[in-house]
Amino acid sequence: MKKLLVSIFIIILSLTIFANEKVGAYTTLEEPLAKELFDEFEKETGIKVEWVRLSTGEAVARMEAEANNPQASIWVGGVGLGHIEAKQKGLTTPYKSPMARNTPDKYRDTESYWIGLYVGPLAFGINTDRAKELGIKAPEGWFDIIDSKYTKMVRVANPGTSGTAYNVVTNIISLFGGNEDLTFTYLKKLDNSIDQYTKSGSAGGKSAAIGEIPIAIGYLHDLVKLKAGGAPLEIVIPKEGTGFELASMSLIKNGPDSLNAKKLYNWVLGEKAQAMIAAWYVIPVSKIAPKDKVVVEIDTLNTVNQDYEWDASNKERLVERWNKEIGSK
Repeated sequence: MKKLLVSIFIIILSLTIFANEKVGAYTTLEEPLAKELFDEFEKETGIKVEWVRLSTGEAVARMEAEANNPQASIWVGGVGLGHIEAKQKGLTTPYKSPMARNTPDKYRDTESYWIGLYVGPLAFGINTDRAKELGIKAPEGWFDIIDSKYTKMVRVANPGTSGTAYNVVTNIISLFGGNEDLTFTYLKKLDNSIDQYTKSGSAGGKSAAIGEIPIAIGYLHDLVKLKAGGAPLEIVIPKEGTGFELASMSLIKNGPDSLNAKKLYNWVLGEKAQAMIAAWYVIPVSKIAPKDKVVVEIDTLNTVNQDYEWDASNKERLVERWNKEIGSK
């Protein structure tokens, strides 16, 4: 009888421990996509993901504020520059995942602090109904979108909160060969076309999709998804050259659920999760991700040269200048 009671106690204890398994996560994926991914992980492993959706800038700021007492253990998604910035600030920790071998070297940190999940080029989304109503054509490139005919017709995010918008800034710096003064002269011209700076990089596309604004600047996959959902959008990749994000993943330094965070990290890099990610209209970088849903291969696009380390190291300075010269106006 005593042995039976001990056995029952052990079973109850193990079930309780299993039921309480969790991992705290920050994510910059769109909420429906994050829910889809994390729900599947919980279904397969029994580990509950307690997640909070934040923009790239918000995620870095939150981790920095919580550095002495981290509230999450993993950051999934978010522009790669943010992950580099987090590494440089000592907010993340290296992890050599056995699944990392499926990701080409150029899409992961040499010291294993972060790993890329997918690539997303910048693009313009134009609501064709609004364009017809206003008698305008879609802008073809960066030097077209600053034309006065698009005054207050464009929506984009704030580079202080959005990795997407900061990617726009570094894109223009690349187009001007690194000349920051010319870049800010351009950004001031672009400001005349902007009706509103949003917090999230995907918000502008959603506004364009419903006709609230004629034109949005965002990432290709976000715009393609809206179009696939029935939005009357024409999508243009800037002809002069486009920048692109490398959505990535990192483990948070001293996170409270580090073991389960590693399990989630490995699972996201596995076949089931990679197949889910590939269905999001993004360009997956893993060798095991299916490519049948890829809209365009990154190698076929006219992309600008991006120095991720430089872009991350200079972000605070450039955002401060943007706030002073443009954001405060």
